[in-house]
Amino acid sequence: MTEYIFVSVFAVVALVIVLGILFLSMILGPRKANAEKNIAYECGMLPSEEAKGRFPVRFATIAMLFIIFDIEVVFMYPWAVALDQLQLFGLVEMVLFVAILAVAYIYIWGRGGLEWD
Repeated sequence: MTEYIFVSVFAVVALVIVLGILFLSMILGPRKANAEKNIAYECGMLPSEEAKGRFPVRFATIAMLFIIFDIEVVFMYPWAVALDQLQLFGLVEMVLFVAILAVAYIYIWGRGGLEWD
């Protein structure tokens, strides 16, 4: 239990420091708002016109699918490192894992989730 005391003390000290810095910035920081500070800032360029439109929902869907499949593929690295210890059981588990990924990918593809019209 003594190991947890050090971790708890560290967490409390970190929390106090973060809250202290936030409190000091709130008290000491300048608060003068003007029109120039309230405009959108993008890539160091002042906006010259309104946004042309919204991003399509497909963009967000494809982005989320990429993140999901990317994170799932990351689980293959520890498996590859420990394959000699896992032997046949590990191979069967990874084949099932990849099969589930393939079924999900085929389902999304079939539903038109990867079409970019």
